[in-house]
Amino acid sequence: MTIFLHILMNNVLPMGVLIGLGIVLQRAFRLDIKTLSKLNFYLFSPAIMFNLLYNTEIELSLIGKVLLFLLLFMFAQYVLVEAVIRIKGYKPSMRSAMKNSVLFYNSANYGIPLNQLAFAGLKETLAIQIIVMMIQSLVPNTWGIYNVNAHKADLKKVWRTILSMPVIYVIPGALALRWLHVPVPGAIETPITYLAEAFIGTALITLGVQLGNMEWRIKRSLAVDVSISAALRLVAGPLLAWVIVWLMGLDKLTAAALIVSSAVPTSLSSVLLAVEFDNEAEFASQAVFLSTLISILTVTVVIFFLNIQI
Repeated sequence: MTIFLHILMNNVLPMGVLIGLGIVLQRAFRLDIKTLSKLNFYLFSPAIMFNLLYNTEIELSLIGKVLLFLLLFMFAQYVLVEAVIRIKGYKPSMRSAMKNSVLFYNSANYGIPLNQLAFAGLKETLAIQIIVMMIQSLVPNTWGIYNVNAHKADLKKVWRTILSMPVIYVIPGALALRWLHVPVPGAIETPITYLAEAFIGTALITLGVQLGNMEWRIKRSLAVDVSISAALRLVAGPLLAWVIVWLMGLDKLTAAALIVSSAVPTSLSSVLLAVEFDNEAEFASQAVFLSTLISILTVTVVIFFLNIQI
């Protein structure tokens, strides 16, 4: 009960307040959601990624283990969601939206606080979560962009869009500067810190704006699709992660951290991609919203079983 109340009061409800503010602002002022999504893609997301990677010490051996896990985990998720997509016979835009809603999960503003709660602020598990966040930032800005555009744009245009994403340069840049012990001048470090601190609030408000921009009457067919997305993300996700860490023979702490990292709801990146590239934005917003609400229960269950078995 303590874990449940802590997650509810200190993680989920504050997120709900910011989402609610976005809804109110959209209903009152009709904000330009395209502008908000560009701010997230080109300023706030790269800044928080640079800030965390540059300032957190991570061992190379740990990076290798986590990257191998993520490769296997994302492949397993992809196979599962592809099977569901083929059974359902989705149209191209919905196929890409469903994949993004399952493969991209909220490893930053949900995953990092959750990691620190579940593991009492251990630096080792925080390092694991930061690696997960790095990949979950890189993949949406590369494969995710390709995924939402492949059915409606030529490949040259898609690749130009991918290469314009700052985060694909920020990640290797931050790691290189850290490992080479190159100091960042204060005139650059301070603006990066300000932008990083703005990421969570702006991303959640953007989700609220998108929710406020749509009708709140959900078609039955869309409700089923959103429920499928939530089940694949919140139930199948941690189950697949458990199987993979068992097969890899990872130590208990690393395994537990990776399972918890896989149990979080759908990422805001799926909404930002859907909005930026006009690809099933209503479905994407509702998938994030529903999975975030349901995660109050599912994340608590995952942590409970980890406390018993790992």
